[in-house]
Order: sequence, then C-alpha cells, then structure tokens
Amino acid sequence: MGLQRGLSQFDLTNIIVGAIVGADIYIASALTAGLVGPFSIVLWAVAGLFAATIAMVFAYCSYYVPRVGGPFAYVSEAFDDFYGFLTGWSMWIAELLALPVFAIAFTNYLQALVPLTTAAEIAVRALFVASLTLVNIVGVRAAGRLNDLLTLIKLAPLLLLIVAGLGIFLIRPEVFIGNYTPLLPFGLDNASHALVLVFWAYAGFELGTLPAGEVENPQKAIPRAITTGMLIVAVFYLLTNFVLFGLVNWTLLDRSAVPLVVAGTALFGSAGAIIMTVGALFSVSGSNESGMLGSARLAYAMAIDGLFPRAFARLHPRFNTPHVVLIAQGIIAFILSNIGNLSNLISFAVLTLAFSFLLTCFALIVLRDDNAGDLRGQHILPLAGIGVCLFLLFSTTMLDKVAGILVILAGIPIYLFYSPKQDIRHLKALFLSEEAVLRRRLEAKETYLANLLDIIRTVSRKIGR
Repeated sequence: MGLQRGLSQFDLTNIIVGAIVGADIYIASALTAGLVGPFSIVLWAVAGLFAATIAMVFAYCSYYVPRVGGPFAYVSEAFDDFYGFLTGWSMWIAELLALPVFAIAFTNYLQALVPLTTAAEIAVRALFVASLTLVNIVGVRAAGRLNDLLTLIKLAPLLLLIVAGLGIFLIRPEVFIGNYTPLLPFGLDNASHALVLVFWAYAGFELGTLPAGEVENPQKAIPRAITTGMLIVAVFYLLTNFVLFGLVNWTLLDRSAVPLVVAGTALFGSAGAIIMTVGALFSVSGSNESGMLGSARLAYAMAIDGLFPRAFARLHPRFNTPHVVLIAQGIIAFILSNIGNLSNLISFAVLTLAFSFLLTCFALIVLRDDNAGDLRGQHILPLAGIGVCLFLLFSTTMLDKVAGILVILAGIPIYLFYSPKQDIRHLKALFLSEEAVLRRRLEAKETYLANLLDIIRTVSRKIGR
C-alpha cells in the first residue's frame, strides 16, 4: 500500500487540534482558582497566545528540518548534537511528568464515584499505569467506528456542559455575574504562576509537527493551520472555563480535585456528576495512552541516535514497539504519582518544556532563510518565542528552578557517556525517514476534538452529495 501524499490544510489543522486537546481541561481548570479566582479566564486567553507563538516557531522549524525528532532534530541541525540532546532530554522529562499527572487525575475522578482508601488509591494508580503500558506495548489501536464512539464519550460531557451552561447564562445572568465578582480577588501577585499551570493545557503542539515536505503549499498551509487549530482549541477552552467559573464559585473550585464534577452537579445534580466523571475517566485514560507512546518514541529516537541507552532502542519481537522504554516510563510514572502532586508536577513539566522551546526558538534564528519570503514573521516570531519562554521559566517556583537546573545538568554525563558510541544506523534509517514518520502519523487515528471535526466534515460532505 503506497504512502498517502499531500496533506491539506484541514488535515494539518486536525493534527494540531488532536495533539493539544485531551484530558487537560479536566485537570487544569481548578488549579488556578485559588491563585487568581475568576481571572483565570483571562489567563486561558493569554496562554493561548503564548502557545500559538511557540507553535508557529515549531511549524517554521519543521519547514526547514522536515524530519522526526521535533526540537531534538531542529536544535541538532542548527547547532550540534549536544544542544540537540539537552533539548530532547528536557522535553522527554516534561512528557514523562505528564504520565503521573494523569494517573493522579484518574484516581481523583474515580474517587468521586467510589470512595478509595490510601492503599486502594495506590493500587488504582498501579493498575492504571500498568494497563496503559501493556496497551502501548501490544500496540492495539481502536478501530475507526469504535474510536469515533470513544471521541463522543469524551467530548459529550464537555459539550453538554458548555451548551447547558450558556443556557443558564442567558436565563439567569445574575448567577454568572455573582460568581465572577470580584474578578481578581487576590490581585496579580500569583498571576504569573497561574499562567504557567494554564499553559500546560496548551502543550502538545510540539508532538503534532509533521515534515513540511508532505504538506500542500507549506508556506501558506502551515501558518494557517496553526492559527486555525490554536483558535479552535482556545475557543473550546475559553467556553468551558467561562461556564465553569460562572456556574461554580471559585472558592468551591479551589477546594475540589474534580472541578468538572462540581460543575456537572450544579447543572444536573447527581446525574451530572456521573456524566462528568465517566467522561473524565475515558479522557484521562486516552490522553495518558497517547502521551506515553509519544514520550517513548522520543526516547527511542534519541536511543537510535546513540544518545540514550541501547536498550531503549530495543523493539518487541512480536509487537514491534519500544517495550523497554515503555516499561521504564511506566515504573517512573507510578513512583512519581505517589510522591508528587498535580500542581508541582505540572509546573516542573512546563519549566522543562520552556527550556526545550527556548532552544528551539534560537534554532529558528539560525535555520531561517531570508529568501523564503513567504514564511511571514520568521524574523519576529523566534524573538517573541524567546520572550514567552523566559517569562515561563522565571514564573515557576524557586524549587522548580533549582530542580530543573539539576535535572537538565544531569543529562550532560548521560550525553558524555553515550555520545561517543556509534548510532544504530539501520534503525535510524527506518525510524527517522520522512516516509516512516508520516506513515506512523497517518496510521494513528486522531481522537478527541480533532476526530469530532473529522466526523463533522465527513457527514457534511455526504449531505452535500
């Protein structure tokens, strides 16, 4: 079967949306309530602008370096393998930290249905991580119709919340006005840290970057797809949070580990709580599954480049998946899920992400070609991206900064130990080729909001015929 060529602007938009929107909305919405109150809604808009800026930097980098590895490949091309390794290392740490976040969130939402003891919580997290690790090793993917059904199960509660919540706003606007007053109860002292936590929900575009050589008219399609995709995500996030903070007072959200359940209860009582909980459990599981595979692929790419343990490049003899790194990630995720908390894990993940994004912005300055005049903004975008990254880095806590520096520096001896070794060239050719990258991306059925867009497009085409 030949490789499909010519990705349209819609295809690329779908990939961007699918790479960003997951279960983050079930987790991040209430983390900022106790920091800035209802002003969180403004921060969701600002974080969207920040993420869109970095996403455009990634898009232009992918145009100049159309191969797998994301920032690892871009920075290596612009500078050398050492800086590329530090970029890939910090991004792998960030992606790895997302796994315990979802394990904790899954347990929190399950607790809303079934009371759990401390031992039971640990057991649930262990089963959660183990089952998803096994699924990734086996490589089972949902069939098209089943995947569409799962998409609706994940999205339906949120769409129901938005529609019903906006209806309440039109009928009883005083409820929303009361909950949004005062808008900024604590001033702006905690706004920067709250913005760091919100930014995490927009992360994911770095996993959705495709080789630009496979995109039709990339100079125009890539910027438009990024803009459209980020706009769709931002509108979806803003509507959800507008309803959430309008229905439930921020003081209640600050005390809850399951904000969407609180909102569902406010709308539909116990039935609403069940609906939101089921949606959250499905969403968290799906997001963690895709995140686990994405971080494993990054570690695999670095291993076949000779920069990670050779065992990480080992594929399962039957399922052809990087089972060693998947098992290692699962063990680390389980340990962190029992010693960390959501806010600290997310904040530290954003710090390491911002570091890798910062190096990617510098890479674009080196990679850009002034003759590529159709790539608008390629001179100002990396500078704006550098500003965003520095803001995120300085807005994290002092503990995050110290721990982040130590973790990033810990990558240096790893690089020095592995870099002299020869890379595994036959694996590298198979895995890093542009065709292999695109084939894996096309085989992975998009889920969540992106899949819903695809369903709507398919139905509208059939109606049009």
